[in-house]
Amino acid sequence: MAKTEHYYTKFEEGNFYHIYNRSIDKQPLFKSEENCKFFLKKFDFYLSNVLSVYAFCLLGNHFHFLIRIDDVFKDKQIGISTHEVVSKQFRMFFQSYAMAFNIENDRTGSLFQTPFKRSLVTDEQYFTKLVYYIHSNPQKHKLISDFRDWRWSSYTKILLDSVTKLKKQEVLNWFGGKQEYLRYHDEIQEYMQFEL
Repeated sequence: MAKTEHYYTKFEEGNFYHIYNRSIDKQPLFKSEENCKFFLKKFDFYLSNVLSVYAFCLLGNHFHFLIRIDDVFKDKQIGISTHEVVSKQFRMFFQSYAMAFNIENDRTGSLFQTPFKRSLVTDEQYFTKLVYYIHSNPQKHKLISDFRDWRWSSYTKILLDSVTKLKKQEVLNWFGGKQEYLRYHDEIQEYMQFEL
C-alpha cells in the first residue's frame, strides 16, 4: 500500500521520482503487446518534453517508472508551477491511454487509480535499489520465472547500443558500467532467492 505522501508529493525540476500506479479495479491495464507499445508511445508523446526516464516496467495491472524532472522550467515565466505542468501532462497521458483502452475493450469509466503515486528519490542508495526493484517486479508478482526475460522493462534495453530516449548510459555509469550493472542485479537476485 502506498504511503499517504506518495499521493501528494510535488514535482520539482531536477528531482528523481518513482512513479507507479495501477488500474482502478485491479483488472489488466495491458491485454496485448500492442497495448504496451501504445502506452509507451503515449508516455513519450505527453511526457518526454518534461521528464527523462531511467527505468521502467509494465506489468499486468500496474506500472513503475524511475524519472527525473527536466530543467525545462527555469527560464520560463509561465505563471504556473513545475508541479502543475508535469501533473497536467500525466493527466493527459492517462486520459489518452484510458480512452483508447476503453474503446478497444468496450468499457467505460476510469481506468487508473487517482491520484497516481509518486515518491521522491531521496538518496543514492534508494536510487540504486529502486532500479533493481522496478526491474525485478515481474518476477516478484510471479508473471515470469526470471525478471531478466521480461520484455516490458528497461532491464535489457539499458544494455542495448541502440539510440533511445531512455537514459541508458547514465544508468550504466551510475552502476560503474555494464558489468557492474549486471553484477548488481545478479547478486541481489541471488540474495533474494536465498532469503525465500
